[in-house]
Amino acid sequence: MNSKLQVNIKGLTIGGSAPVRVESMLKVALNKREECLAQCERLINAGCEMARVALPEAKFADDLKYLRENTKLTLMADIHFDPALAILAMEAGCKAIRINPGNMPLNRLNDVITTAKTLGVVIRIGANGGSISQAQLDEAEGDRAKALFIAVRQQAELLIGQGFTNLILSAKSSSVNECVKANELIAAAYPDFPMHIGLTEAGPGDGGIVKGTACISALLSKGIGDTLRVSLTDEPEREVKVGYEILKALELRVRGVNLISCPTCGRRRADVMKLVKVVEPLLANLPDGVSVAVMGCEVNGPKEARHAQFGIAGTPGGALLFREGKSIGEYKFDELEKVLPEFLKV
Repeated sequence: MNSKLQVNIKGLTIGGSAPVRVESMLKVALNKREECLAQCERLINAGCEMARVALPEAKFADDLKYLRENTKLTLMADIHFDPALAILAMEAGCKAIRINPGNMPLNRLNDVITTAKTLGVVIRIGANGGSISQAQLDEAEGDRAKALFIAVRQQAELLIGQGFTNLILSAKSSSVNECVKANELIAAAYPDFPMHIGLTEAGPGDGGIVKGTACISALLSKGIGDTLRVSLTDEPEREVKVGYEILKALELRVRGVNLISCPTCGRRRADVMKLVKVVEPLLANLPDGVSVAVMGCEVNGPKEARHAQFGIAGTPGGALLFREGKSIGEYKFDELEKVLPEFLKV
């Protein structure tokens, strides 16, 4: 259920026939120029396609312009409350901004819309669970997911009513169920518009990854979502890596190698965790989409991983190497570190 409309941000297409895009957000203040540029470079290397950057005060407008002019990463200025900041961001050359129209005076919002039309800027509008008003909750009869949808609907109608449709819609919450339901309502009401999806304030570590993945995967599996961010209390490039892993698991996009490894059990002939650590550094030069299997024994060796281009399965005497399900030789464990670099080549 991809959106029918497609937006274009300096050549980056979102929606329509475009792939689901992977985003992040800069976690450095704009006035730390070199740190921002270094973070952008790391994000580019990780495969990030767009990064939001907070513009909290007018004094940072020149820093935003500097960053835009010195990085190849597509930027979206993140604006709250002050329409003047949105206009400054657009005048600094940002071709995408994120605003909450509901917390901007209508007469000044019109200035933002006019500037965006003139400069060809994409506006992402969105609400989050923390900004739901009591009036929206009352209208939703206490249903927070529905209130979140109502907030987005009110925002969308403000811009659509002014003839502005160069939009991306989003609604985020720190609750997986609330976020999924709200986005389902938005997708049903506005099927033509691209949607940005993600769970806000997911948290750190495994817990944050699991919550973000649960939300994003639930939506993508329903065909909802044209661009995503995995919001983690972590480095932004980690968000990008997890985003691509979600897309790879759902077979929507492929970046990097598909590493398959067994969870191990009492049958294992090899130390799979140790083997994986040996194998992982050797995967960087393999083409996207190549499958590599590391299996602990003959039971889940070539037969379970026959679709893998490269495979390693533990045996009583060492490890069996196989390509496309066919054995090419058995090697002792102490030989593997020498053999594997040559074996894992296309």
